[in-house]
Amino acid sequence: MRHSEFWQVVEETFGAGYGRSLAEDLVLPGVGGRTAAAALAAGVAPKDVWDAMCDEMELDDAVRWRYRRDPKERRGGR
Repeated sequence: MRHSEFWQVVEETFGAGYGRSLAEDLVLPGVGGRTAAAALAAGVAPKDVWDAMCDEMELDDAVRWRYRRDPKERRGGR
C-alpha cells in the first residue's frame, strides 16, 4: 500500500472530511499510540497504519482489504 492508496481508502471509507479528521485525531494503539498522520510521518508503513485504523474502528475484512480492489468497485461506501 502506498501513501496515496492509504489516503484514498480513508476517504472512500469515511468521507473526505471525517477521514482526515480521524487520521489527525484518533490515537491508534497499533502504531505506538500515535495518530495515523503522526505514524505515517514517523515512517510507519501505510498498510500497518490502515490495519491499526481498521482495528480501532472495528471495521470488517471487506473494508480492511478495500484498497486491493479496483477503484471503480470500491466506491460503494463502508
